[in-house]
Amino acid sequence: MNRLGRKDEETLIEMAQATDGEEVNGPLFENISNTDSEHPGNSEGLSTTETTLLISDLQGNTGRRFNLFLKRRLRIDKRHQSKDSIFFRDGVRQIDFVLSYVDDPNKEGEKKVDRRREFENNLEKAGLELETEDKKESENGKTYFVKIHAPWEVLTTYAEVLNIKVPIKENDIPSTVENPLDFITQPFRLPENVMQPEPDYFTAPFSKERQELYLIHDEQTFFSPSVRNRIVYYILSRCPYGTEEGKKKFGIKRLLSNGTYSAAYPLHDCQYWKKASDPKCDNERYTLYKEWARFARFFKEQPLDLIRKYYGERIGIYFAWLGFYTEMLFFAAVVGFICFLYGAFTMNENMSSKEICDSEIGGDIIMCPLCDRKCDYWRLNSTCESSQYSHLFDNVATLFFAIFMGIWVTLFLEFWKRRQARLEYEWDLVDFEEEQQQLQLRPEYEAKCTQKRKNPVTQELEMCKRKTVNDYGKLSLLYFGILFWISLIIASMIAVIVYRLAVYAAFASLMENTQTPTPISRLLTPQLATSVTASCLNFVIIMILNFLYERIAIWITDMEIPRTHLEYENRLTMKMFLFQFVNYYSSCFYVAFFKGKFAGYPGSYTYMFDSWRNEECDPAGCLIELTTQLTIIMAGKQIWGNIQEAFVPWIWNWWGRRRARSSPENLYSRWEQDHDLQTFGALGLFYEYLEMVIQFGFITLFVASFPLAPLLALMNNILEIRVDSWKLTTQFRRPVAAKAHSIGIWQEILNGMAILSVVTNAFIVAFTSDMIPRLVYYYAYFTDLNSPMSGYINSSLSVFQTSDFSDANKPEHSTEDFETCRYRDYRYPPDHEKKYTHTMQFWHILAAKMAFIIIMEHIVFIVKFFIAWMIPDVPSEVKAKIKREKYLTQKILHEYELNKLRQKLCEGRTYANMEKEVIASEGRVELAEVM
Repeated sequence: MNRLGRKDEETLIEMAQATDGEEVNGPLFENISNTDSEHPGNSEGLSTTETTLLISDLQGNTGRRFNLFLKRRLRIDKRHQSKDSIFFRDGVRQIDFVLSYVDDPNKEGEKKVDRRREFENNLEKAGLELETEDKKESENGKTYFVKIHAPWEVLTTYAEVLNIKVPIKENDIPSTVENPLDFITQPFRLPENVMQPEPDYFTAPFSKERQELYLIHDEQTFFSPSVRNRIVYYILSRCPYGTEEGKKKFGIKRLLSNGTYSAAYPLHDCQYWKKASDPKCDNERYTLYKEWARFARFFKEQPLDLIRKYYGERIGIYFAWLGFYTEMLFFAAVVGFICFLYGAFTMNENMSSKEICDSEIGGDIIMCPLCDRKCDYWRLNSTCESSQYSHLFDNVATLFFAIFMGIWVTLFLEFWKRRQARLEYEWDLVDFEEEQQQLQLRPEYEAKCTQKRKNPVTQELEMCKRKTVNDYGKLSLLYFGILFWISLIIASMIAVIVYRLAVYAAFASLMENTQTPTPISRLLTPQLATSVTASCLNFVIIMILNFLYERIAIWITDMEIPRTHLEYENRLTMKMFLFQFVNYYSSCFYVAFFKGKFAGYPGSYTYMFDSWRNEECDPAGCLIELTTQLTIIMAGKQIWGNIQEAFVPWIWNWWGRRRARSSPENLYSRWEQDHDLQTFGALGLFYEYLEMVIQFGFITLFVASFPLAPLLALMNNILEIRVDSWKLTTQFRRPVAAKAHSIGIWQEILNGMAILSVVTNAFIVAFTSDMIPRLVYYYAYFTDLNSPMSGYINSSLSVFQTSDFSDANKPEHSTEDFETCRYRDYRYPPDHEKKYTHTMQFWHILAAKMAFIIIMEHIVFIVKFFIAWMIPDVPSEVKAKIKREKYLTQKILHEYELNKLRQKLCEGRTYANMEKEVIASEGRVELAEVM
């Protein structure tokens, strides 16, 4: 400011002489705002009163300079400026934000004109500079564009308000010692100028009074474009635009919702497929597209610092988490694939499938009908192929992989905490949590505040909302709505179960055959056919309920009026995750823990609603059906998600730009190009996190049934990173930059799912797979020392006398008459005194299952907590760097104060008092050095 002050003043004088000399008159922000005003949403904010005082202070400091500077009339020929420019017509002032609107011929049109006039006048009074492009200059001849520029004085004022950290000294801490094996990772690396787009500095919060302290080489580029658009959006979200219904209205969000403006967005710096012709453009969008947003670069590391610089910390932390999650998935995918190969190589050695497929064993075993009346008896060897494929996932490696994933998820979460701590330091987010609480007060909440209370920490008065009886009644109604939607999901799940029971009988009657079955029927058993069709139906229902509930959850959260943006996101996240958890996982929980467990036995089957007979598991177990269910829902969700994320925005943009393609490129301006792109939205990242967390649940909660799940997730995430980067760089407008120091409440959700996954996998191994019954038979009930597993299938099937069938269960048209049939259970035969009651083998297996669950859970939990205790959340070198930076920052600031006091001493001002201040400052510097 001091360096260029004289030059700016001369420029302003020259411009003032060129203007018509009009003075700017009108009320300041504090004259048109009050604490009862209604505010729109904002990414971060102080109270309106605080903002008003800051804007008033800004006007007082700038005085006549701003009045002259804001009302100048530039008369520059537009033909000499490139339409692809990101500057005003003078080619000097950078466009930090763009507003667009169209004329409204309806009755509301005049209101909108008045709102825009008032809003833009107040923006100018706040210090922003505006330049309007007439609709005649737009490609469609209908849209006006208002370009906004934030001058240096505005940027410095709000940089101090938002506590933005800026460089004070180049980082003198030596970088990590080079690893001699770095050449191995060389093919996966990006150029150094892409990975580190700017030098590393020690930083300190900006202060207008200490501008000489900071490394200000060029005022035009000192604040990055992401910081500039964040500051401008802060002003836009707080600027008033008039009084309606007795209340004064604020902010760009409400103006967008009522149609006064059609869009508000910062500009991309260039086209993504080529560099800008302007040498002052950084071309960061082009670099991101070339090095990051193309699938051909899928094996390369991500330029996280450049992503953070261009899009802000919030988007940067998401891609850092997604990249780290994908890297860790590689290890889980490798181990899971090895377990799958083990199952494939030992498939022919599996004694259970051998006995099922043996014509003399499985071919002679007659199974009881799968449904009432319509189904006939069938031979066990008809399930030969399905039993063989079941062994791919139901083998000894399943147990190992379940334990491995319990440890893997702990390592993933702990190492991510360390990676996150590094990013917090490198991106100047160490003290962000305190700033977040101060800056993210929601204007919607503030608009409802009618009282003031003293903050127990700051001892200052702050606005608060008093809850009334109506508020509690409204909240009760909202939470009842949440329970209603969750009940609707459960009802839909029950409907799918009823479908399974209804079509199961149909499939069983169609596929029953006592003779040698066809190849298709050998693979597609009634159980599997039912599971496949029910899974597809369930997936369709999941997608429909997702579409409906997303809007309901947002509406409910808006009605709750959370105080801060952090509270808003946390409440919405918990509602959406709870719904998605029930929606996506309920069918998997049913197959894993309920199907076949309450089927009863021949002659005494159990029925749902006294109408539909409960399903039975395949003779080889229910695990293959759980695998099928998991595969269809997980793969279907990923495919559908990529279609939504990539093709839908591309189609909309193609349709929106169809007219512009016929226009010459030099007439298609930068702000029009970005206007035709899709809006990323305030909840854009929320849906990205939700998608990945749901996937995380699939690969942890049910991984014991499907070791290939991490491999599918890995392949999806490699594509996901490039799809997300591609759509963000090419298909969406540039999002407003926002800060975030972590992944937020998602971390707690991941921790909860990690703990739950240990329990679910233990139960899957114990109750869904056939491992525990096989082990009990191997050690306690074997009949052949040379082949302990021989006779297992016969041991696992009980005998039922067909004459005991009731008329409701007996087959109508049986091709043969059998005296007995077999069913999957451990019960005494009909000639035993304890006819059809559970045998001791059943109770031994049940005891073994419970013991296995307790032992496995305790072992995995002990290992998990030991690993978590052993691995510190913050690396030691990061702690040292944080202490070093704090020390140097304190020292530099104290030395700066000391030098200023010495200057005052030289001027002879109050010598005695100043000498005491110098001594005190020297003491603080010495204390900082000691610390």
